[in-house]
Amino acid sequence: MTFNRHLFSSARLNWATPRATFEALDAEFHFAMDACAENWNAKCSTFLHGAQGLTMDWASPAFLNPPYGRAISTWVRLAYEQARLGVTVVALLPSRTDTRWWHDYVMLAKEIRFIRGRLHFDERGPAPFPSVIVVWEEQGWGPWTCR
Repeated sequence: MTFNRHLFSSARLNWATPRATFEALDAEFHFAMDACAENWNAKCSTFLHGAQGLTMDWASPAFLNPPYGRAISTWVRLAYEQARLGVTVVALLPSRTDTRWWHDYVMLAKEIRFIRGRLHFDERGPAPFPSVIVVWEEQGWGPWTCR
C-alpha cells in the first residue's frame, strides 16, 4: 500500500473558500466581515488581514476560514469566544473530529453542517480532507443540530 504523506501535510495552510460555497452561506447569513483573509482570498469587502483577526473584535455575522495548520485551535477558540460576546460566526473548517479543539469548541456550536464529498478549493481539484461548516451564535449553546 502506498501512502502519500503530502496529502495530509500542513505545507499549505490557507485555502480560499470556493465562491459557490461562500455565496450560499452569504445569502443565508449576510456577512458583515471576513474575520481572517488576505487580499487574494477575501470574500467580504470588510476583512481582517490574517493574524489581525486574532487581536480585534469581529463584526456580526462574521465569516471565518482560518489557516488550517497548528494555529487552527486558536482561531476556533476565538470564534467560540466571539460568539459568547454576541457575534454570529460561521466557519469553514476541516472536519477533524479527533482533535481537542473540535471537542472543546466545535461541539459547543449551535450547528454543525458536514459537507458531503470534498470541496474544490481551487483549480488543483478536491481538498485532501473533509470539510464542515460550523455556526456559533450567542443563543446557540446545546443541544446542537447536525446536518
